[in-house]
Amino acid sequence: TNQWFLPAVRGDIPPGCAAHGFVCDGTRILVFGGMVEYGRYSNDLYELQASRWLWKKVKPQAPSNGSPPCPRLGHSFSLYGNKCYLFGGLANESEDSNNNVPRYLNDFYELELQHGSGVVGWSIPVTKGVLPSPRESHTAIVYCRKDVGSPKMYIFGGMCGCRLNDLWELDIETMTWSRPETKGTVPLPRSLHTANVIGNKMYVFGGWVPQSAGGEISAPDGEWKCTGSFSYLNLDTTEWIGLISDCQEDKSNLLPGPRAGHCAVAVGTRLYIWSGRDGYRKAWNNQVCCKDLWYLDTERPLAPSQVQLIRATTNSFQLKWDEVPTVEGYLLQLHADLPVPPVAGIPGTGVPESSVLSSQGGCSLHQSPQSLPSVPYPEMKVDHPSQTNNLIPNNVQVALSSSSKVEGKEKVAAPENKVTQETVKNHTDATGFKESNAPSLLPVCTSGAQTSANVGELHDLDKQNVNPDASVSSTVSSTQTMVTQQAVKTESSSTNGAVVKDETSLTTCNSKSEAAETAYAMPSTRVNTGQPNDSHSPRAAQRPVKSRDRRWYDVGIFKNNSAVVSQFYLLPEETLNINSKTEAADVLDYRLLKKQDLFPGTVYRFRVAAINGCGVGPFSKISEFKTCIPGFPGAPSTVKITKSVDCIHLSWEPPASPSGNILEYSAYLAIRSTQLQENPSQLVFMRIYCGLKTSCIVTAAQLSNAHVDYSSRPAIVFRISAKNERGYGPATQVRWLQ
Repeated sequence: TNQWFLPAVRGDIPPGCAAHGFVCDGTRILVFGGMVEYGRYSNDLYELQASRWLWKKVKPQAPSNGSPPCPRLGHSFSLYGNKCYLFGGLANESEDSNNNVPRYLNDFYELELQHGSGVVGWSIPVTKGVLPSPRESHTAIVYCRKDVGSPKMYIFGGMCGCRLNDLWELDIETMTWSRPETKGTVPLPRSLHTANVIGNKMYVFGGWVPQSAGGEISAPDGEWKCTGSFSYLNLDTTEWIGLISDCQEDKSNLLPGPRAGHCAVAVGTRLYIWSGRDGYRKAWNNQVCCKDLWYLDTERPLAPSQVQLIRATTNSFQLKWDEVPTVEGYLLQLHADLPVPPVAGIPGTGVPESSVLSSQGGCSLHQSPQSLPSVPYPEMKVDHPSQTNNLIPNNVQVALSSSSKVEGKEKVAAPENKVTQETVKNHTDATGFKESNAPSLLPVCTSGAQTSANVGELHDLDKQNVNPDASVSSTVSSTQTMVTQQAVKTESSSTNGAVVKDETSLTTCNSKSEAAETAYAMPSTRVNTGQPNDSHSPRAAQRPVKSRDRRWYDVGIFKNNSAVVSQFYLLPEETLNINSKTEAADVLDYRLLKKQDLFPGTVYRFRVAAINGCGVGPFSKISEFKTCIPGFPGAPSTVKITKSVDCIHLSWEPPASPSGNILEYSAYLAIRSTQLQENPSQLVFMRIYCGLKTSCIVTAAQLSNAHVDYSSRPAIVFRISAKNERGYGPATQVRWLQ
């Protein structure tokens, strides 16, 4: 939501402090030391349970071989596993806080944590090698290669009367210090910068650097300035790569301004940069505190989960998929079993490449609060539309990073922010896109703070009666069985069988890998042409198509992880011919495309890819669903499960739009079977109820034979379907979370 809020914290609330140590361990935060007021430093340790916004002052045991850490500021405090590592900082030698006598530290401590809450105590590890020199306002990160090697802690830069740019490595398993040899251009000496690990790279941004030309280490009384320079260190090759130089001009405000004392955090593959201050040492009155929030997308997003079905009708699907963190939208595509006619006479239009900021290593940084960079997907608007399909309409501008309130709607798009598209041949691979290692840097505009109630009270929401859309259908086997799926978690009978969470997670038995479905994919936005679509006629749909052509059609680009699909875009005949011969094609003007309605009783394949500032990521595995056949009843809805001592009570509502009179309902339970071991995706069901009532009892004996499905969260699976004069309609599949 890009919305700041002020949590209502309680407990042992720590005093305000600066230059403290800060780590996040799951849902708890640990804060150590810092400057409480000028000349008075702290060595207190506080723990915040963020799930309850509860502060607690903790008292670790003192080390057996020395004294606990003295009060300090500007130290590093790094988490790895169940231990925090404290190094260096600045202490005050004087007992009088008004008479500050600075002492730079290079002591090293280890703090063992208890699981979930609390700490064990401090220890002073016995290390080998030469310790790094004393310093404060440095950075320390921990990195461990996935394939080989032990975890390493890297310390970079800092202040010890002058700025430093040396790199130190600590092997945490052997506790050995060393100075790794690096390649590339080492960043300028700096302090109060940030360093964050994403993948195998340590990203270093900002800080105080020497004012002198050439960046040589300045004397203690020399001048220094804030910098906006940005580099990363490849931790596998120890090679420095510069992304933004200190002297690079940025007259258009496309990049974060110079700053020091800011904070930065990695969320997935995205780096967020917040606040800080800018200025010169000899011009304190001119220092400016920053209040801007930026982010850097360092790589394309991961593939989403398979598309899942929430509801199917005769001519539409309601779909969802698992969210991918820190993405701007999703490209949804379908493939139809029926031959879909190409549209003749609609030309593809090429869009020229846009200029990007080049840097070492072939990386490109993009950013603009006013004009967003080239990324390999079309113009779109990232929005929270009121429509249920959340489709990105009308080929309008996109803001990948800002939010504002417009006419009562929360909007994540600024009209002046545009995204242009580079020619596709620079980004194509087997799925239509080439992975780019070029990071893209974007700003985030946020709304003001709001005071919230204690979020611990949110747990009470679990007891509310939630009524999820449960009418879902899909082909589950070679038969015409249709299944809807929702996930429920039961409380005791006193909760009135409330559905706690609608976690629709349909596992289709016909999941194909991307390699088996190689196809060219073009991203698009949904645009209404206003032209009649003659291709909807059955005659047009029967136009012969070569079976070897694997044609994927765009449904649209969606802000959220759900969509209502009733149409898809038709591609021009020329484009289909190009796609069948080459891996590259011109970018289409989707405002000229016509759309095709879905047909009843037809199987459609779906795949989805996530989009961020670096482009379109890989597509998900393929899911396959079938539209309903007219005349059959819909799926039962609003399924509730109430747990008792020796059984459970299953109840449901009649289909929302039944066809004809409902003659009976059937309820089924997925059971253990040898057939299931051979094909885990093909569940085996036993009927446990048949009758006119909209409820049934599932006995303990029946549950003892149940299969626990681990396709997502562990669950017992039920199916409920309704029958009329024509037969059984689609079933509602319920995952009872265990």
